[in-house]
Amino acid sequence: MFRIKKLDTFIAKQFGLLFMGTFFICQFVLMMQFLWRYVDELIGKGLSLDVMAQFFWYMGLMLLPQALPLAILLSSLIVFGNLGESSELTAIKAAGISLMQAFRPLIVIVLVIAGISYYFQDSIGPKSNLHLSQLLVSMKQKSPELEIPEGIFYDGIPGSNIYVQKKDLRTGMLYGIMIYRQTGSYEDQAIILADSGMMQSTEEKKHLVLNLYSGEWFENMRSSEIATNANIPYRRETFSSKRIVLEFDGGFNMADMNDVAGDARAKSLNSILHDMDSIKEFNDSIGNAYYVEAKRNLFRLPTLSQQDSIKVVKTVAEDTTPYDSIYERLKPSDQQTAVKGALSNVQSILTDVEIKTDYVSYLHRNYRRHQIEAIKKFTLALSCLIFFFIGAPLGAIIRKGGLGVPVIVSVLVFIVYFIFDNSGMKMARDGQWTVWFGQTISTVVLTPIAAFFTYKANKDSTVFNIDLYKSIFMRILGLREKRHIFRKEVIIEDPQYKKDADILLTVSKEIEAYSEHHKLFRWPNPIKVFFHPGDDHEIEHINNTLEAAIEDLGYTRDKLILSELNNYPIIAVRAHTRPFRRKWLNAVTGLLLPIGIFFYFRMIRFRLRLYKDLRTIRQTNDRIIPRALELSTEQKSLTELL
Repeated sequence: MFRIKKLDTFIAKQFGLLFMGTFFICQFVLMMQFLWRYVDELIGKGLSLDVMAQFFWYMGLMLLPQALPLAILLSSLIVFGNLGESSELTAIKAAGISLMQAFRPLIVIVLVIAGISYYFQDSIGPKSNLHLSQLLVSMKQKSPELEIPEGIFYDGIPGSNIYVQKKDLRTGMLYGIMIYRQTGSYEDQAIILADSGMMQSTEEKKHLVLNLYSGEWFENMRSSEIATNANIPYRRETFSSKRIVLEFDGGFNMADMNDVAGDARAKSLNSILHDMDSIKEFNDSIGNAYYVEAKRNLFRLPTLSQQDSIKVVKTVAEDTTPYDSIYERLKPSDQQTAVKGALSNVQSILTDVEIKTDYVSYLHRNYRRHQIEAIKKFTLALSCLIFFFIGAPLGAIIRKGGLGVPVIVSVLVFIVYFIFDNSGMKMARDGQWTVWFGQTISTVVLTPIAAFFTYKANKDSTVFNIDLYKSIFMRILGLREKRHIFRKEVIIEDPQYKKDADILLTVSKEIEAYSEHHKLFRWPNPIKVFFHPGDDHEIEHINNTLEAAIEDLGYTRDKLILSELNNYPIIAVRAHTRPFRRKWLNAVTGLLLPIGIFFYFRMIRFRLRLYKDLRTIRQTNDRIIPRALELSTEQKSLTELL
């Protein structure tokens, strides 16, 4: 029977307080990041407080599911970091409570939060997104004189395209103005050029007044009222100043809801699944219509079944019409006319194909967007649980509380998640990856990481022990530390100098015999290295004997011996025989040729280094043995006197 214990209440209370604080922090950061994208639609538009309040309210509701995983990651990391730093986690484990049992209350809370996240995405989020999109469209249409960008054409004013080379935000002046104004049909246009100008709204916000200075007006006069044989097809006007009134409603009016209702982000899961069937059926009908039209118009083929396709291929293959000879018999003017007609037909067909391709790409992109949003509702809710199993174990491993290390780790984890999630979404949206792969890649990448950290934390493994990784890195590259032996502050008993001298003398003889028997300069047989077992027990024996003598001599007071002891190298007793101790790992390394070559030459390097180490040991022994014998004699004389 499940019972709520005091420990569960304690951990849940610690997590709840931190979660509330970190949630508001994460929500604020995400809202500022989102606000920065649309700052141009807000600044200087004269929006009322109620409109701004609606904008921030809907934005907060839309971003809430994204703030929940980050808040869970940060709060769980801080909670267990604080418990580890204050040794409370050690006390919990000492009481016989495992780490997974300590996680139990928070797992229940996180599952509830994941359910809330899904509910927001399915019910509240789509409505918020719909209203937010409507507000953004309405904001963009307000005060267009402040919206006109530099260096590109702006089509926010109906019936006009405006290009501004430069604008002064302080004075409101526009420089290098070019206006394409469409007053009737496609041919009935006006082109206005001006050095400078200023755009202002009228008092009733129903028109825009554009004051232009030092420019020209070009207008096509061809229309239904003027005959086609008129002597003046267009007019040109040069002006020093001119006022143009453009019809535009500059007040804040809410855009039509139907303009943004088709967005997949503004739909619930049931609506998405329902609309996906309709979209797919519509896309298939458009594709089939294009296919039938292409067969009928482009290739001049009748509507044939699949069984009749062989007849079509046979008919085309048997067509022996001499098109080249017919073309050569034409007059040069007729040939030119035929070429121009063919080129015009090809260009027309190419334009038609490009337009249809863009439209079909848009249809398929819209279908993929619906798929993405349907999957995202589940993956974003699941990320709450994944982030918990990353943050809580990391806190137990790092054992650092506060907002220092946890914030850094949380930001790094969230950056990895954001990169995979955003890249996968874009690749899936553009059709370069499948939708399922693109939308689940972040979950697939982070799930093994969460499982790894949870396993390591439950086993009390040292995942972030820098000394451990440094030792592994040094062993792979063949690096080693020097020996450091210092004089002991308290020496109870002096070394047995005579015995140590005899040991060092024996080591020197064994090294000489080893060097004569083992040719370390010879390259070993790769088959024996990677596929035959065996260790160098002679070197292990020599090293153990030498280390015992060094350990005993380390208690000496003699400065010469202490100095010479630091000259002894630290010997790697296995690296010169084979890369690894496990037989199967050596075999796999030998089969993987590039890796095997690296470890083979690494082993040769260790053999050469062992040769130099043995020579250094003999030379150091020759300097220590006489001094040890002298100290042994003095020690014996002192004993006899006492």
